[in-house]
Amino acid sequence: MKKGFNTRLASIYDLEAILFIYNQGIEDKIATLEEDQKDINYMTEWFNTHNERFAIIVIEDNDEIVGWASLNVYSNRCAYSGVADLSIYIRRDYRGKGVGSLLLKEIECTAIKNDFNKIVLFTFPFNNLGQGLYKKYSYREVGVFKNQGKLDGRFVDVMIMEKILIP
Repeated sequence: MKKGFNTRLASIYDLEAILFIYNQGIEDKIATLEEDQKDINYMTEWFNTHNERFAIIVIEDNDEIVGWASLNVYSNRCAYSGVADLSIYIRRDYRGKGVGSLLLKEIECTAIKNDFNKIVLFTFPFNNLGQGLYKKYSYREVGVFKNQGKLDGRFVDVMIMEKILIP
């Protein structure tokens, strides 16, 4: 791990930093279809839907949280219990500095320990920085959903990517 960086499981005490970073992602319109800023109540409810299996990890630089990743429920159907949906958010001033790689490696290890055989994620086709990260770690493009959602009142496409962790 790079000097100064530390990853660990998130705690309830990390929610303000997680919220701050998530709201940056919403503002920047590169990682989510969400348009409204979230508050601590929203993040607390979100946090409480994650258990040990659906882990949330944070990455710190000298004890300051600069990014987070979570394994989310892909489907409530038991047939998909081995599939996790991935979220990764990096603080603006740390994007492109290797934080995403560290988070991705750690969350993949966590996913394997938690009996997931596959990770899927949804990204915008224009999010080149994110796609570069995922492709670097052997995620493959599955396809593009046309007009999947709206952002600023306009339809946008959403790309789905996947990685098989345990063949």
